[in-house]
Amino acid sequence: MKALIQRVTSARLSVDGREISSVGAGLVVYLGVAKGDDEKTADAVAAKISRMRIFADENDKLNYSVSDKGYSVLLVSQFTLCADCSRGNRPDFTGAEGAERAKALYLYTGRALEALGVNVAYGVFGADMTIEQINSGPVTIELEIPYPDKKR
Repeated sequence: MKALIQRVTSARLSVDGREISSVGAGLVVYLGVAKGDDEKTADAVAAKISRMRIFADENDKLNYSVSDKGYSVLLVSQFTLCADCSRGNRPDFTGAEGAERAKALYLYTGRALEALGVNVAYGVFGADMTIEQINSGPVTIELEIPYPDKKR
């Protein structure tokens, strides 16, 4: 599972010109569900997002999480995060989970965040969405669980 996490002062999501959801200060999380992801993976992603310290304290150190601040998450399904761009010029999306399972895990991840006390606003799975967001910082974090094989 891959998540692109962006700190925002506000964001709103529309489909066909109609606003569907919005958040004030918090995070926009673009979530890509890969083949082989499961509920355990989604729980780990939700836990990491809810606890990630990416909001500044009074000394401008990143010491607070979205949960600490009581902020919201706009969760947006984003299968293109699972693209393999290693060959040619056309991204290969075969690593992305099929729509039915991906939607279930996307919604499960949102519910897992809610169970951790995070207010979650949702996109529309599979829709052509327009997202307007005001990034803060900017702070953008790429999260992948399970972690790719890397020497640390």
